[in-house]
Amino acid sequence: MSYRELPAPPALAGHVACLWVAGSGSGGPSRILPDGCADVVWTGRKLVVAGPSTRAFTAAGTPSAPHVGVRFRTGAAGAALRYPMHELRDRSPQLSELVPGLSTLAERVADAQSPDAQLAVLAQAMQRRLAAAGPADPVVRSAVLALARPRSRVSALDLALSERQLRRRFQDEVGYGPRMLARILRLQRLLRLARSGAAGGALAGLATAAGYADQAHLSRELRTLTGVTPSGLLSGGVTPTGDAALHDQARGSSGHAVGSPAA
Repeated sequence: MSYRELPAPPALAGHVACLWVAGSGSGGPSRILPDGCADVVWTGRKLVVAGPSTRAFTAAGTPSAPHVGVRFRTGAAGAALRYPMHELRDRSPQLSELVPGLSTLAERVADAQSPDAQLAVLAQAMQRRLAAAGPADPVVRSAVLALARPRSRVSALDLALSERQLRRRFQDEVGYGPRMLARILRLQRLLRLARSGAAGGALAGLATAAGYADQAHLSRELRTLTGVTPSGLLSGGVTPTGDAALHDQARGSSGHAVGSPAA
């Protein structure tokens, strides 16, 4: 499956990580991995909100049709859609069910003549929607950044909130608690390191660099989150997704990472 990301327009950048286009030339199913984000997606036949996922799934839609989407920053989807993300966890309802005011948007996207044109229609609609949206929760975003660093621990977060309060805010803005997010961000960190050729591709080295306790920990986590073995996943050339700027920012500040392995 071909996949490309485009930077979010400045008017969307406070809530949106990227715009993207994916096409399946073979028409085969696509395996989608958890990435800590929620997206608005045109599947080729309907417009859905791909809620925050906790496990891998196979993309639905018209097999030969390109998919286009708007991906929200980790922790910003709740504010952007004005909807509690935990109610969308591992679900993909139609956008019109959540935002009745956008009931005709699917028709306008369908009428656009190319994937880039469809993406432009979708981005313009999101820009109008976000003009009235509140900012992302700064406490949640700060915690998200801390958890994106290798070897971070939820228990080491210093945010002047109890763990119960933080979890409640994560449920609304991210879709699940900080411990689940830490696992998912670690998975995406692994994919980014593997793509960069870190540790020469050796699983033990990748496990350490990504923040797993050891290779056995990596294997258990990948089987749980993706349903396949590490070698099966990495040999398939899976493309990392999610909030790329978050991972870049966390890598740049990794000297200030807190805690020890295995959040």
